[in-house]
Amino acid sequence: MYNGGKIIIGLIIFVGLIALPFVFSGKGASAKPEPKLDTPEILKLPETERKCVESKEYMKREHMKLLNEWRDWVVRDGLTIYTSSSGKQYTMSLQNTCMKCHSNKTKFCDECHNYTAVKPYCWDCHIKPKEKEL
Repeated sequence: MYNGGKIIIGLIIFVGLIALPFVFSGKGASAKPEPKLDTPEILKLPETERKCVESKEYMKREHMKLLNEWRDWVVRDGLTIYTSSSGKQYTMSLQNTCMKCHSNKTKFCDECHNYTAVKPYCWDCHIKPKEKEL
């Protein structure tokens, strides 16, 4: 094998270049965000009204599906009232129902979406809420 040294060096460089994206993919990793549910808007509500449209576990897991269903029901079917699993009725509105309580988009929405590298298109149609200074 006349060019064995060159082949080995070439293979090492090739493997290094292939591995490079995997080595640097975790450089921006951070702690898993935990959205705070004690915003000033939530704290203003009476204790009996401090419930989301569904359970916390359901909303963490399925909120994107729920919002897509709401969009379809409102825009395509003209429905505007959502009845939760508890039987309570809510107006299907991202801005007037969800953001009424979860008023801090930067801390509540953006932290988790940035952590999971998700780019939701909610704000393509909806007006981004103005952040309130605390």
